[in-house]
Amino acid sequence: MNREELVNIMNVRSKPAPLVVGKGNGFRDDEGESNMEPHVGLEFDTAEEAQEFYSAHANQVGFKIRIGQLYRSRSDGSVISRRFVCSKEGFQTNTRTGCAAFIRVQKADTGKWVIASIKKEHNHEFEASGETCPTTRIQRKSFPTPRSSSGGASRTGIRTRDEDSPSSVVEIKRLKKDEMDGVGGGLAREPSKGQLFRSKHDGSITSRRFVCSKEGRQHPSRVGCGAYMRIQKQETGGWVVDRLQKEHNHEIDRSTDPSRTASAASKGYREEGSSILENLDLVETNEGLSLVKRVRESNIGSDWYNMLLEYFQSCQAEDTGFFYAVEMREGNKGMNIFWADARSRFSCAQFGDAVVFDTTYRRCNYSVPFASFVGVNHHRQPVLLGCALIADESEESFTWIFQAWIRAMSGCRPVSIIADQDRPIQHSIAQVFPGTHHRFSAWQILDKEQENLGALLSMDAEFKYEYETCIFQSLTASEYDSAWNMLMNKYNLRENTWFKEMYRMRKSWVPLHIKGTFFAGIHVDGSLKSYFSPILTAQTPLNEFIVRYEKALEQRREEERKEDFNSFNLQAVLHTKDPIEEQCRKLYTMAMFKVFQKELLECYSYVGIKINVEGAISRYLVQKCGNGEERNTVAFNASNLNISCSCKYFEFEGVLCRHALKVFQIMNIRELPSRYILHRWCKNAKYGILRDVDSAGGSQDFNALMTWSLREESRNYIEAGAASLERYKLAFEIMQEGRRNICWQN
Repeated sequence: MNREELVNIMNVRSKPAPLVVGKGNGFRDDEGESNMEPHVGLEFDTAEEAQEFYSAHANQVGFKIRIGQLYRSRSDGSVISRRFVCSKEGFQTNTRTGCAAFIRVQKADTGKWVIASIKKEHNHEFEASGETCPTTRIQRKSFPTPRSSSGGASRTGIRTRDEDSPSSVVEIKRLKKDEMDGVGGGLAREPSKGQLFRSKHDGSITSRRFVCSKEGRQHPSRVGCGAYMRIQKQETGGWVVDRLQKEHNHEIDRSTDPSRTASAASKGYREEGSSILENLDLVETNEGLSLVKRVRESNIGSDWYNMLLEYFQSCQAEDTGFFYAVEMREGNKGMNIFWADARSRFSCAQFGDAVVFDTTYRRCNYSVPFASFVGVNHHRQPVLLGCALIADESEESFTWIFQAWIRAMSGCRPVSIIADQDRPIQHSIAQVFPGTHHRFSAWQILDKEQENLGALLSMDAEFKYEYETCIFQSLTASEYDSAWNMLMNKYNLRENTWFKEMYRMRKSWVPLHIKGTFFAGIHVDGSLKSYFSPILTAQTPLNEFIVRYEKALEQRREEERKEDFNSFNLQAVLHTKDPIEEQCRKLYTMAMFKVFQKELLECYSYVGIKINVEGAISRYLVQKCGNGEERNTVAFNASNLNISCSCKYFEFEGVLCRHALKVFQIMNIRELPSRYILHRWCKNAKYGILRDVDSAGGSQDFNALMTWSLREESRNYIEAGAASLERYKLAFEIMQEGRRNICWQN
């Protein structure tokens, strides 16, 4: 029976109940039959309506859905995007198959929710039952209404933690698996989530209960079972089982692997973007049961390694600069692999100063632990600097990957690297890249904020304002420290483990401490666009991996070639008569000239006042006309034309800021010193002769750069020379003559 026949039978046997959906969303109900086919661009009034729509579509086709990830706005914390996934997404239980089917809805400026992306293909059979499944309705967690301070409650409105009083807890939605899956067999399924308890100081989760799926009597399949487990967060940050009731009042299904019940509490849990139990396992220790960090291991088989090694060998036959390394382990299972072609190695010599270690696969259930090193090229596009398959998330694995990358790049070490916050990654970066500024991934900071401060951020507008002001508007270290201490004292956060830890690591995520390091303009509140998305994902099957990998690679490099052509053959329009603008137009790529041009035009709306002179160094206060709050201090050395600004824009972006350009105007500087036009942003950044040997590092690095540069240019030369017999003869004669001239030189 095919899918179309199945849908027709389902429409005849059991028509879905009408859904109430807002007008203009493309979903209608005519005589019990609905247009259930989701597509990009379909609009809904609310995210809940999108969920109901997708659930109804799933019921009709023969699968079930779950709520996936959500994404919040950095400005106000509101939900701006949601994913609804197939119930068989991931591998947390034996019934899941890693299905990648989903829809993602995004909030538009109009307030509507629009399907922004969709994947319809499933990797499992649909349910052949003629009965439609009940719509999956998941209740949202609710918080108590904040009380006034006169009532004696805390200012956050979160009630005092008291385990024995039902009225003192915050209720959280419970997945009613009995209602979705039918009558089941006790512990053969995952436990349901019960109550959670929050701290009266900061609203963070301090305790949680997990109950038997037959707890309560809301459904005929439930028998009021009292079995449960409660976990409590310790000062060390770990979670410990402090209460446990093992006795059940019903028969237990023994047909399922009993080990599954021990780890069920740590699997499949995601609440409003939070993942506190995502990487934990329940183990027995001398002190009883504890939840400990789990090192996720790769689940890819030996067929992956065989396929990749054959692919690498074929690449090496065509590309003599292709590099790959394999860490051999016992049983040839779970090996680390790193590879980079000659183009990536050459790109690293020019654009390896700011690197993103992209481990997007860690954010979701994955079938392939595929990671990549990505930089920013002279067009501000992502450029590939190497790829890896990671055996497990241990410090040893990450250290091996980073060391392999250094070997491939002839010892090149980045100025800065953006990578996840996890301790194994932190320790590996500190060991392999000493002196490199490690900045935490923005998505992980947001996740941790929601996990540890979510209640305060959502319920207390004053705290949210003061917290974001402290982080994003502090101009000096003392100003930041003062604001942070005020938050700790005012909101009773001194005992918050995460809050204390984030202060200790402030140089890895607070804009004030980041902006003085070169990050090639990658925004503080975001990260570089994934190099391979959406063509290649962590769920890509084996038989499509290489094809999609090469397709994404070619697509990105074609985009780079187009920008190269535009930069060499087109000219941007000048907006001033300033010679500096003409100077930069000749040197910068089109993309970078637009960045510079914006700063140059903005500087005309600023004024500069000399406030101090010490020898050859003059200091200016530069502020925007009519805006006394925006002030920056610029130091200018008249003897060598050195200039620096308190905004640190040049240090972070590699382009002079409007404040420095204003002082150059005041001093009548008609040409920018060459040190303020970085070679990496110029048209000839990829090709040609470097300005000086020092820009390439040591002699060994410089030799590798010359080799890669000549190899890249020769590849283009060969392609042009082999186009016809006449061109071949000419190209061969030119090459012979050039070789003789080089050999005759001493």
